[in-house]
Amino acid sequence: MPETNKTALDYAKMGADTLIRKFAVVNELPPANRFHYHQGVFLSGVERTFLLSGEQKYYDYIKAWVDYFVDENGEIRYCDVREFDDMQPAILLFNLYKVTKDERYKKVLDRFAPVVEMWPTNARGGFWHKYHRENQMWLDGLYMIGPYSAMYAHYFDRPYFWETVYQQMNLMRVNMTDPKTGLLYHAWDDSKVVDWADKKTGLSPEFWGRAIGWYAVAIMDILDYIPEDHQRRQEFVNAELDIINALIRFQDEESGLWYQVVDKGDKPGNWLETSCSCLYTYAIAKAIKKGLIHRSYTKYIHKAYQGIIKSLTFEGENLILSKVCIGTGVGDYQFYIDRPTVQNDLHGMGAFLLMCTEYYDACNRISE
Repeated sequence: MPETNKTALDYAKMGADTLIRKFAVVNELPPANRFHYHQGVFLSGVERTFLLSGEQKYYDYIKAWVDYFVDENGEIRYCDVREFDDMQPAILLFNLYKVTKDERYKKVLDRFAPVVEMWPTNARGGFWHKYHRENQMWLDGLYMIGPYSAMYAHYFDRPYFWETVYQQMNLMRVNMTDPKTGLLYHAWDDSKVVDWADKKTGLSPEFWGRAIGWYAVAIMDILDYIPEDHQRRQEFVNAELDIINALIRFQDEESGLWYQVVDKGDKPGNWLETSCSCLYTYAIAKAIKKGLIHRSYTKYIHKAYQGIIKSLTFEGENLILSKVCIGTGVGDYQFYIDRPTVQNDLHGMGAFLLMCTEYYDACNRISE
């Protein structure tokens, strides 16, 4: 059972340590031998755990993983730049470059910039989700490339990227938001030809939990870097407030969590999903900390955090996080609820570390 005297940072460290023990050799982090967002999400949580705890082992683990992929000349291996999923971990290189001044890291970051600039788009300027997902935009994509673009604009004075990332966010907001619920559909095909796309709107049929989580987290992370006086900043804020206010309507009253298909908690077969619940809690906590929403919203993050902590189990010193949906494509209601769940995968543990560290930081700031 969870220990009542543990802080959220304690739980973050326990989660990070659990997987670091399991994957003591960094190139065994699944998918092994690939520079990929699965590892990037988890290591982003490890990075935040390091920044709050100051424990060097977390920094060293991240650096060892990155250095496995980046050679002495600043070339990156096992990275497919035809999909943003393989570019997301680049966000880890910014802090490494800031701390070490090692030009290898900047070379990788600089190589990714023209890839983004030349990415194929649909007729409205929206990035294809991947090179083989022609004309499709998925919410996941904003997380995969949005924070990198924002950080690159900030650190290397490339204001062009602010407009790029705004355009992608706004296309999703305008074209993928349901006016009734305020939620965003998982995906949109502007050409309306893929099998899951509505023939009139091009939209996928459901609101998948983790996809909305990627969108909400991406916007909050972009706001860490976009200047206070930038003409687009308030539009990012407005988009975040819209999705937060939509999500709180669907939080399960009893558990504090959210459902795999967010708006259909009362429908047979639907189930409470851990990773999206962690991502939403992260986004809401961060919005409170930044003063974007009123402190009264803390009731939602307290309920969610406590629900996640209550769901944990332990095997010795290892923390077990369950009910995490595996990686998922686009489909109908039955497709989503039939997806297998896993324990302690990188999606879930990464989201858990993000939640715990942001909840810890936000609550401390609020109490000051």
